[in-house]
Amino acid sequence: MCGIIGYVGSKETDVTSILLDGLSKLEYRGYDSAGIAVLSSTGKIDLHRQAGKIANLVATVDNGSRPGDSTLGIGHTRWATHGRPNDTNAHPHPDCTGSLTVVHNGIIENYAELRRELQQDGHIFKSETDSEVLAHLIEREYFGAADHDLTLAVRSALQHVTGSYSIGVVSREHPDLLVGARCAGPLIVGLGENEQFLASDIPAILKHTRRILILEEGEVVELRPEGVKLTTLYGTPIEREPMTIDWDIQAAEKGGYPHFVIKEINEQPDALRRALTGRSRDGQLHLPELERMEHAGLLNNIQRILVVACGTSYHAGMIAKYAIEKWARIPVETITAAEFRYCDPIVGPETLCIAVTQSGETADTLVGIRQAREHGAPVIAVTNIVSSAITRLADAVLYLQAGPEIGVVATKTFVSSVAVLYMLGLYLGQARGRIQDEQMREFLAALEQLPGQIQHILDQANSESDIIEPLAKRMAAVKSIMFIGRGVGYPTALEGALKLKEISYIHAEGFPAGELKHGSIALLDNETPLIGIATASHVYEKVVSNIQEVRARDAYIIVVATEGDENIRQHADDIMYVPATLEVFSPLLASVPLQLFAYHVAVARGCNVDQPRNLAKSVTVE
Repeated sequence: MCGIIGYVGSKETDVTSILLDGLSKLEYRGYDSAGIAVLSSTGKIDLHRQAGKIANLVATVDNGSRPGDSTLGIGHTRWATHGRPNDTNAHPHPDCTGSLTVVHNGIIENYAELRRELQQDGHIFKSETDSEVLAHLIEREYFGAADHDLTLAVRSALQHVTGSYSIGVVSREHPDLLVGARCAGPLIVGLGENEQFLASDIPAILKHTRRILILEEGEVVELRPEGVKLTTLYGTPIEREPMTIDWDIQAAEKGGYPHFVIKEINEQPDALRRALTGRSRDGQLHLPELERMEHAGLLNNIQRILVVACGTSYHAGMIAKYAIEKWARIPVETITAAEFRYCDPIVGPETLCIAVTQSGETADTLVGIRQAREHGAPVIAVTNIVSSAITRLADAVLYLQAGPEIGVVATKTFVSSVAVLYMLGLYLGQARGRIQDEQMREFLAALEQLPGQIQHILDQANSESDIIEPLAKRMAAVKSIMFIGRGVGYPTALEGALKLKEISYIHAEGFPAGELKHGSIALLDNETPLIGIATASHVYEKVVSNIQEVRARDAYIIVVATEGDENIRQHADDIMYVPATLEVFSPLLASVPLQLFAYHVAVARGCNVDQPRNLAKSVTVE
């Protein structure tokens, strides 16, 4: 969840500006404090740390003694796990001597034991964090050897560590060396001309280079101006070809929109087209990513499916449950990854596990999937990030191809996840002989229409006839909103409620429409609006009946309905219409006005839309 940026070059440059700019691109990952450490011209490491937003750090640097041109530096944005969000607990963390400085993402699980051991050796700790342990561990190894080999000290120190980490380490004795290491946390290297970059995510360095190396589990990297050297934790050299990032630089910027979130909502038609590209052609489904599993017979004896996910990805998995069970007639259970590892799950070779994680680094999902693999379960990963941690645990990977998503709340990765899961469900249904060729053509034709239909919703929302923004402004002062739906409308309601509470801080809950009268309807009154998902479906009449029950309690009714449905007007105060599609695909359309509604409510309330309080984009700790 935290962010790392590092730089090493052959000639002195404005490293401070490089670090601060990189941190600004990573602020979505974590933002309760930030800091930089830059090697000064005097050979001293200048350290600046500040609680709060990046702007606070920038002001502190500019108001103080701004580090001059340099060849080396590291920076960090923090999302607190151990210790309060304050200046002292902010990264980077120095050692006792001030010679070494460390930035760290993750959690050191045995930090208490290591801290006691180091304190007994005379090390003085100044923060409450687990991360500071790393600075003192590396200090011990570094000064314990006559040659002061920084890379060897890092490797030796990490062999005492239990937990997860991505780290960057610098020493004032080595102005031409930056050391990085990864275990269960994202870390990449950017390759430049006589300069190299270290970062936890691509947007931080995209301004400077498109050539990157992605570190894998248990790897250490030495970055020097002339190049990089990759090894295992135990020093074995590793050869890996760099990859080239083909994103536009603008793809990681706002592109004229006021917020990343609204930009990414408007990018959903293109994101969905990319998810379908190459997989749906001429009425045929093509998922070559699953060929190896098919040839190995891993899918032949599947008797049940577990979808393991968190948050928005969990809602995508709930939608997938309806689709896969309908098409493949295989029992599907969707389980939140945060509980999966603790529920003693019954899994084995007969249980297909589908891991859904847009970042590919979600700690709870990774732990659960490792547990499933230990029991012999085959795994398919659905993720947006190439070479992320989940891809190395899976037998096959279905990439979303949604492009970078900077806003903390998932929008385009949600629709892409659902679309990819639909195609996986169709694949399983076809493999089991449950879907015939003509049916497949019908399903794929409907899928291919969805990007244009989403664009239609967005065009309406951007026109003078838009009702969503005015409605959102009227609802911005309410204290609570309830969402209901049936069938695939139920997880759609859950996702709508999650989006609203994530970015507007209004209490919101989603319920199965029929469950409302079993207790929760007691919460409804004329000050608590209700949003009903009432698109065309086989349960439409039941949903309308539930809406009537609510209307009798004087609640304000907002409905998401299918275009052409005039009957619904008599049951609703406001209607957000979406185009008609097959019932199973309706969540991809119904979720869009709910995203727009949440966004405009948040803007009307003056909330920080791109960086909601207490949230981070990638949850890399359990």
